[in-house]
Amino acid sequence: MTSQERIVEPAMADSPYLSLRQAVRPAIFAHFLLAEDRERARQLAAECEDLLFLTRELLKAAGRAGILGAGSLGAGSLGAGPLGAGQGSGQPDEDGGDRQAQLLGAYAEAGLLWAKVVGSTMALARALLDRGDWDGVRRLASFLAGAGEGSTAEELHIQLGKAVWGTYREPLEDISAAMPPEAIGRAIDALRAVLREVPEDVPDRNREVNRFLPPLAASVHAIMRDQGIDIPYSSRVEHIATGGVARYPDIVKLSLDELAAEFEGTCHRPGNQ
Repeated sequence: MTSQERIVEPAMADSPYLSLRQAVRPAIFAHFLLAEDRERARQLAAECEDLLFLTRELLKAAGRAGILGAGSLGAGSLGAGPLGAGQGSGQPDEDGGDRQAQLLGAYAEAGLLWAKVVGSTMALARALLDRGDWDGVRRLASFLAGAGEGSTAEELHIQLGKAVWGTYREPLEDISAAMPPEAIGRAIDALRAVLREVPEDVPDRNREVNRFLPPLAASVHAIMRDQGIDIPYSSRVEHIATGGVARYPDIVKLSLDELAAEFEGTCHRPGNQ
């Protein structure tokens, strides 16, 4: 590592905008998308190239800020006083004032470029949503959250949630209290997919899934009753069917798993194939 590289790396770690590893993570993923499948990546190429260009410019600006900060007014690092002014440095002379102005300008440029990198990452995420690459969107949201862009990551999660709900809209809209076995199976698969694919921090995810459970449970209970199956005392199917879990969205996965187990056990009983 050169002396210049040693200056830039700590400086970027002290930057309010980024650290080196955080800044390049979206670019790493963009490279992966371009290399993974050239044909499929063609429609993403513009977004990836924009992100790579902006990341390169951001690293240049952060590097300039690091070099200036390391040499400004005898400061040892950017963390030694406001913007690297150093302790006990006194009033800056004319040359020091020029360097300080350059340092401020370099950090301002880095900040603006970071905003563009975040915006370009969002554009890439939207392109991934359009082609149904939910894992890719989750990865980009994770990159942004790790870089301190929590609100932007949350917005990506919300958009991902909308895409997942839209994908399973049809089987969810068909949920009723009088479904045949085939429809019950589709409904369970759809609700499990929503819980699996929609991030947990998306507002009202569990509550929305929870409202489908009473009619689903009513359908399972009706099949069990029609087949003359003795429902054990420990079963919560009837309890869920009457809305007994409405106030407990936090246990929605447990409730869904219980309904699925009861349904699958009913369908696989001898004579019910």
